[in-house]
Amino acid sequence: MKQKTKKSLVKKIKVTKNKKLKVRATGQNHYNTRATGDQRRSKRKDQDVYPAVAKNIKKAMAI
Repeated sequence: MKQKTKKSLVKKIKVTKNKKLKVRATGQNHYNTRATGDQRRSKRKDQDVYPAVAKNIKKAMAI
């Protein structure tokens, strides 16, 4: 039987053309005034998922 897709993961993760995974940077909801400008700008960009974690996520997303 085929594994079902974890819908909560699909909403949080973007898959690129080459099957790489991107996620939103953490810690950008509040308390950002104390962060430096570099930190605030880097939080705006999507981040890559670690390869070891990406393997498990791809399995759960049924990619």
